[in-house]
Amino acid sequence: MIRGAVLGSPVAHSLSPRLHKAAFEFLGIQGEYDAIDLDVNQLQDFFSTKGNDFDYFSLTMPLKEAVCTLDVNVHSLPALINSGNTLLKNGTSWDLMSTDGSGFLKALKHDQVIASESTLILGAGGTARAIAQSLNGVSKNIDVLARSSSRREAIETIIDSSRCEFKSWNSDINFADYSLIVNTTPAGAADLLSERITMREDATFFDVIYKPWPTVLARKWSDMGGRVINGLELLIYQGIDQLSLLLKQELNYEEISQHLRKALAS
Repeated sequence: MIRGAVLGSPVAHSLSPRLHKAAFEFLGIQGEYDAIDLDVNQLQDFFSTKGNDFDYFSLTMPLKEAVCTLDVNVHSLPALINSGNTLLKNGTSWDLMSTDGSGFLKALKHDQVIASESTLILGAGGTARAIAQSLNGVSKNIDVLARSSSRREAIETIIDSSRCEFKSWNSDINFADYSLIVNTTPAGAADLLSERITMREDATFFDVIYKPWPTVLARKWSDMGGRVINGLELLIYQGIDQLSLLLKQELNYEEISQHLRKALAS
């Protein structure tokens, strides 16, 4: 019996339990998966006292940075971006990994989006840094529009094979300069930017949020005729990546993702 859970706050809206249970069913695995509401101050105590009752954890806001401080084996990617979304039990120890970036690239591939020109990332938190690192050297230009300058150094450190510019939230942004825009900010944080949207015909808007849906930005982009990718796609592919790591086996992403879309839509 495999036991997992998503940790974060709030998590009442999370579709991770439905996703992982549906994946267990598809793969013929006996498993349980819960949603546990924890804030940053509760993480250490929970992990110390209850961690060994589980085989793996998915981390969401606001724990993706805090989890890096636990006494676990932090792999090179989460160490670089100071963000992890996957904790796997490994014997008597734990491994911290990140599947946000790899899941993001698989979601782009599924929608046949090529991120080779100019990308704008809204936000500079853990998910943003994972996505920025995954596009490093893939997208020629990566600009990051952040609400705080405190993460400028962290962003500039992880992007060394693409041109990168860190922009303040009030910068005069021309959305039409970008072929890919990725929103990683919390629900509602970027709504006012919808008043400034201009777009190019070949551009794609990827919103990592899936609830509430559509977001104000996603609706505006769609109404203007642009391509929009729902955050469910990131949830699906980063989740399959987690299961592949947990089970230590290659999975058929196309078959599983089709099953999970149906399960999440029901």
